[in-house]
Amino acid sequence: MRPFARSLHHVLSATSALSLLAFTPAAQAQEAGASSDDGNEIIVSARRRDERLIDVPIAVTALSADTLAKAGAIDITDVANMAPNTTLENSRGTNSTLTAFIRGVGQQDPVPGFEAGIGIYLDDVYLNRPQAAVLDIYDVERIEVLRGPQGTLYGRNTIGGAVKYVTRALNPDSPELRIRGTLGTYKQADLVVTASAPISDIVRVGGSVARLSRGGFGDNLTIKGLENYNKDVWAGRGTIELGGNGAPVLIRISGDYTRDKSDPRNGHRLIPGLFSGAPVLKDVYDTRAGLNDPKQDVKAYGLAMNVSAELTDNLTLRSISAWRKDTSYTPIDFDALPSVDVDVPAVYRNEQLSQEFQLLYESDRLHGLVGFYYLDAKAATSFDVLLGLVGSSVGFPGYNAYTAGDVRTKTWSVFGDFTFDFTDQLSLSVGGRYTNDKRNAFVYKATRLSGLSPEFGGTVPVFTSAIATNFHGDRTFKEFTPRASLSFKPDDNNMVYASYSKGFKGGGFDPRGSGTSAPSSNPPAPASYQDIYDFLGFDPEKVDSYELGYKGSLLDRRLTLSLAGFYMDYKDVQIPGSVGCLVGGLQSFCGITTNAAKARLQGIEAETNAVLARDFAGTGSTFRFNGGFGFIDAKYKRFIGPTGTDVADQRTFQNTPKWTVMGSIAVGIPAMGGNIDASTGLTYRSLTHQFEVPIPALDQPGYVLWDASLVWTADSGDYSIGIHGKNLTDKQYITSGYNYQNGSISTLGLEGVQTAFYGNPRQVFVTGTVKF
Repeated sequence: MRPFARSLHHVLSATSALSLLAFTPAAQAQEAGASSDDGNEIIVSARRRDERLIDVPIAVTALSADTLAKAGAIDITDVANMAPNTTLENSRGTNSTLTAFIRGVGQQDPVPGFEAGIGIYLDDVYLNRPQAAVLDIYDVERIEVLRGPQGTLYGRNTIGGAVKYVTRALNPDSPELRIRGTLGTYKQADLVVTASAPISDIVRVGGSVARLSRGGFGDNLTIKGLENYNKDVWAGRGTIELGGNGAPVLIRISGDYTRDKSDPRNGHRLIPGLFSGAPVLKDVYDTRAGLNDPKQDVKAYGLAMNVSAELTDNLTLRSISAWRKDTSYTPIDFDALPSVDVDVPAVYRNEQLSQEFQLLYESDRLHGLVGFYYLDAKAATSFDVLLGLVGSSVGFPGYNAYTAGDVRTKTWSVFGDFTFDFTDQLSLSVGGRYTNDKRNAFVYKATRLSGLSPEFGGTVPVFTSAIATNFHGDRTFKEFTPRASLSFKPDDNNMVYASYSKGFKGGGFDPRGSGTSAPSSNPPAPASYQDIYDFLGFDPEKVDSYELGYKGSLLDRRLTLSLAGFYMDYKDVQIPGSVGCLVGGLQSFCGITTNAAKARLQGIEAETNAVLARDFAGTGSTFRFNGGFGFIDAKYKRFIGPTGTDVADQRTFQNTPKWTVMGSIAVGIPAMGGNIDASTGLTYRSLTHQFEVPIPALDQPGYVLWDASLVWTADSGDYSIGIHGKNLTDKQYITSGYNYQNGSISTLGLEGVQTAFYGNPRQVFVTGTVKF
C-alpha cells in the first residue's frame, strides 16, 4: 500500500464520525441493488436502509439498470410505463420540467409558491423544484417508485409518493471504461462515456459525460431553423469515493451538470385562430408559435457529499449534504401563432442547500433510525404575459401583464422510524416526523403599456397602468406525520402487511394572485394588508392513507407477486385558479389558490414477474412475463367553486387515469457467445383529464402503446447491442395542454387558447455498449 493510502486508511479508521461530519457531511453512498431477471432478489432503500423488496411494507416498484437498459428507457418519464398509478411527464412547454402524479396526487403548475406532491430524489438528495427534474437515464443503478405518502422518512411534499434515482457506485477493484452509443430515427444520436479507477485500496474516482441529441418530431413553421420537440443536451457527473472497501468510513463526493439548449417546445392549436382565422395544422407536432425570446436555455448543477461511518457493530452515522442550483429561460407561446397574443417569456431560478443526519441502529430484533433534516431554498420566477398586439398594421396596442414572484423556504424536521421483530414472523414498524416549514413570499403583478420587460431585453416601462399585487408575507406551518405498519411473514418468501401513513404538502401564497381582487373585511374601505394576506394564502394539503398488501415469491421463486389496496382521505386540497381576468379594465392573467376541496382516493395495484419456462432452448434460456396494473377511484367529496357553491360532482382528478395496465413477455436464449433477450410489451392508460374541469378537446381517451426490444449481451457482460422500438403503432396522444376558452369565447387573448402537447411518436433506435 502506498504511504498516502496507508495514512488515509488509518485516518479513516480512527477518526470519529463527528469530526468527519464537521469537515463536510454528505449523503450516504447507495449500495448496489441486486436484481435478477426472474426477480429472485431485489434490494431497495425505500425505508432508508437496504432491505429485500419482499420485506418492505410499502408499495414499491424497483427497476434495475439492466431492466431499464433492456427496455430502452431514455429518461425518468419512461418509468411511468412500468409503475401502476404513476404519471411522469414533461411539463407542457418544456423538455426538462417534470410533472409527477402518483395515486392522484401531484403538481401541475411548476411556478414558485406551489409545492410538489411527489418527492424526486437524486442519490437521496431531495430536488426542491420540478425544473430540470426530468432526469436522463445514464450511469444509473436503479430507480425506485414509492407509492403513497412518505412523510415520515422523506418529509413534506411526498404526500403522493417519491421517486428515487440511484446512480451507480464506482468499481472498487479495477479501472473501468464504459461507452454507450445510440443512433435512431429523428436523427437521434446519444453518446455516454463513463470511466472510473481505484487510485488505491480506499480511493476511487470516476465520472460520466453524456451528449444526448435528437431532431424535432415537427417544425416551427414561423421561425426558420427551429424544430419542435427536439433535444440538445450536454450532461456530466463526477465522483470521488474515499474509504469503504473494508474501512469503517465511506465518503462519497459527487457533482453533476446538465445544459439543455433544445428549441422551444410548442403546442398544437386545436381551434382556428379566432381573430386571424389561422387553420388548425394537420401535423400535431408542427407549430406556428412566433415567440423565441428569451432563447430556451436550462442549466442545472449541484454538489453533494455522502458520509457513512460505522460507529459500532450496531450503529451507523450518515450525513447527506447538498447544494443545487438551476436556471431555466423559456419562451412559452400559449396561442401557438405568429401574433404576439398570449406570449410568455419566462425565467425560473432555483437554489437550495440541504443537510440531513441519520443515526441507524441494527440488532437482531430492532432496526431503524433517527434523523434531522434542514433545507434552505430560494425559488424565483419572472414572466411577461404579452397580450393584444396582433400586428402593427392592425393597430392593436400591446400590453404586458407582468408577474414576478420570489419564494424563500426554510424547513427543518426531526424524524424516527423503527421496526421491532416480535418473532421471525411478526414485525411492527412505527415512526413519526415533526416538520417546521416556513415560507417567505414576494408576489408582484402589474399591467404595463409596453412590450418586453428589461429582464427579457425590453426597455424600462414608460407607464404602469395597474398594479394588481405588490405583496410580501410569510407563514410557518408545523406538522407531525406518523407512520405505522404491522407485517406477518408465514415464511421467508411471503409477507402480508397493513399500514397507516400521513403526509402533507406545503402551503404558501398564490404566486399569480391579484391583491386587488381580495374582498375587504370592512367595506366600503379597500382591502387591508391582512385581507390580501388571507386572500393570497393557502394551507397545506393533508392525507391519511391506509394500505393492505401482500408480497410473495412462489413456485420455487418462479413467480413474484405484489398486491396493494389503499384508501386515502385527502383534505384541504389546493385548487389553483389560472384564468383570464380584468385588472384596471385591462385583460390580465390571474388566479387564486384555495383549499377548496376534499377527496377520497381508493384503489388497488398489482405487479408480477413470472418465469414461465427455463432451459427450454439451452441452459440458461428463459421465457418470462412481467405485468402490472393499477386501478384508482378518485372522487371529490367537496369542491367549492368560484361562486361559493359545491361543484364536486362536476370535477375530476387531473393526470389520474382510472386504469393503468402494463404487460410484457420476454425470451432469453443463449446464442453467439452471449444471450439474446427479445421482449415486447403493451401499456394501457384509460381516460386522462388535463384539469379538474373536463375539457373534451384536451382530455385524452384511453390508449395503448406498444414497445419492443431485441438485445444481445456477451457472456462476459463487456459488450451488448440492442434495437428498440417505442410506440410502434405511432399513436398520437395528448399529455398536457393549455385552455383559456369558454366555448367559442376567448377568456385570455384575441386568438383564443386551446393548445395540446403530445407524447413521442414512433421511435426506433439502436444502442451499443462496450466495457473495458
